[in-house]
Amino acid sequence: MAEKTGYERVKAARSADRPTGLDYVNYIFTDFVELHGDRRFGDDPAIVGGIARLNGRPVTVIAIEKGHTTRDRMARNFGMPHPEGYRKALRLMQQAEKFHRPVICFVDTAGAYCGIGAEERGQGQAIAENLVAMSGLKTPILSVLIGEGGSGGALALAVADRVWMLENAVYSVISPEGCASILWKDAARAEEAASCLKLTARDALAMGITEEVISEDQLGTPGFYDDLAFKLQESLKELEALTLDQLLDERYNRFRRIGKPE
Repeated sequence: MAEKTGYERVKAARSADRPTGLDYVNYIFTDFVELHGDRRFGDDPAIVGGIARLNGRPVTVIAIEKGHTTRDRMARNFGMPHPEGYRKALRLMQQAEKFHRPVICFVDTAGAYCGIGAEERGQGQAIAENLVAMSGLKTPILSVLIGEGGSGGALALAVADRVWMLENAVYSVISPEGCASILWKDAARAEEAASCLKLTARDALAMGITEEVISEDQLGTPGFYDDLAFKLQESLKELEALTLDQLLDERYNRFRRIGKPE
């Protein structure tokens, strides 16, 4: 079978049949209690977060949720978070740090919402605050890109000790359509732009942006979720074996190494 092109991966990542963030939360974790609100403006349904157990271990889980049906997708703003969503995520991460719980994020967004209201409420600042806080958060962080990883909207939940991508997930500073519109004034050249952007999981692995590419052969099956849960447990054991100084130093060095040749 021929290797999928970058744009074919993009279309697979956007598929309505693909499991969403809440699917991962419901299948992998037990005793999930959702927590709402950023304590400043309101609650953003595009980001779901709370406390759960991973094989009995308390963790904080944060997921960008797109929804499955048209009605649900509209309610979730198609997985494009507002600033209050990122502030809610930050509140939950700081709470996790206080109570020594690891943080697990599931990322799937075309990008942060760029509407007037979101900009008025400080969208850029909310994302920037997450980047700064996550870089120094005193607890392990794992992020899994399960679909689209669009620009700062995805990065705001992906400054982590380990970043994994599903094989049809994508991670890019801009959508192929947006890139083609800017570079060539022609969104129809999105397939060409996708190739240039190097946005696939294999591209990210080669550049050191991600540590692991997760097979989608059994995507959505109980076996798939069981395997991912096991990987998460084992990775947390490795991270929790580090001292706090080692954890933060390794996180810092992880991002300093990105893009450097071996």
